Amino acid sequence: MSRELEAGGPVRAGEELDVAAVDAWLRARLPDLTGTPAVTQFKGGASNWTYRLTYENHDLILRRPPAGTKAKSAHDMTREYTVQKALHPFYPYVPAMIALCQDPSVIGADFYVMERIEGIILRSRLPPGVELDAKTTRALCLAVVDKLIELHRIDHRAAGLEPLGKGPGYPRRQIEGWSERYERARTWNVPSYQYVRDWLRANTPDDVGTSVVHNDFRFDNVVLSPGDITTVVGVLDWEMATLGDPLMDLGNTLAYWVEADDDFVRRATRRQPTHLPGMLKRREVVEYYLDRTKLVAANWAFYEVYGLFRLAVIIQQIYYRFHHGQTKNPAFRRFWILVNYLHWRCRRTIAMSVG
Repeated sequence: MSRELEAGGPVRAGEELDVAAVDAWLRARLPDLTGTPAVTQFKGGASNWTYRLTYENHDLILRRPPAGTKAKSAHDMTREYTVQKALHPFYPYVPAMIALCQDPSVIGADFYVMERIEGIILRSRLPPGVELDAKTTRALCLAVVDKLIELHRIDHRAAGLEPLGKGPGYPRRQIEGWSERYERARTWNVPSYQYVRDWLRANTPDDVGTSVVHNDFRFDNVVLSPGDITTVVGVLDWEMATLGDPLMDLGNTLAYWVEADDDFVRRATRRQPTHLPGMLKRREVVEYYLDRTKLVAANWAFYEVYGLFRLAVIIQQIYYRFHHGQTKNPAFRRFWILVNYLHWRCRRTIAMSVG
């Protein structure tokens, strides 16, 4: 069966890379580089910009922050690089790091370069040649959830990642932090989320544990083996990784989990194939995760609403940049509608939990 590997596409207008500057900087760190790199850019671009540099003898990925105003704690290339370098020996699905650049004279921003993991990334539509029956889809789904569980079981102290944590109180810090970010990014055409935020504050649980959390763990950040699509060979995009409550991480993951019988708006926003026959439902993912980890979620609705609210804030931060002309990507033009929709979804989830 032929399978289309994740390769990247043309560089978007306004997001061009100074290839000559990057090439000169790289050759000082990888003296064996040969040829002139072919440069492509990966889909998305809502957060950090990601490029592929294909040399004759090296296949590399470069990550840099986007142009425009950045959230205070976001787009930190040094942190992202350092976390991945520390995690790689304990979680081999993290790409191998090559080098970090903190010299703004090279391209005007920090960036880092890592090895490319060859494989398949599933997005809203399956790549040409990829066909999944229900049995294979279920095996794939469980393999991906198992990788999240495996991440949460890592000994963060042995990995030297203890400085990432701030101790107990992670759930409350997250609610306060995302609330503040929303206030800073709010525009006239989105709701206040005051009721949702008040409910989250009133229902915030204690930490169930402390784990390495990815904070953006979903199918389009997972690389699958070209030879066996049920085998995970890579996990990407560690921008928001930290130490925290693992159930909060699961709530974040399920905020993106769209099912076949969800409402029209949610189905229209689907970015991964979680609607396919054989995929676990959100409820089943929670049950499977809790059974494997032996953790207890006294009020799962909290984690679900938190995941949806956090997603709304992320989308609003992106829309804020578009609204104020800091990015011209037309894909962001109607993101304010999604923020309104997620507000409705949060309130509906709260109502169902107390009804």
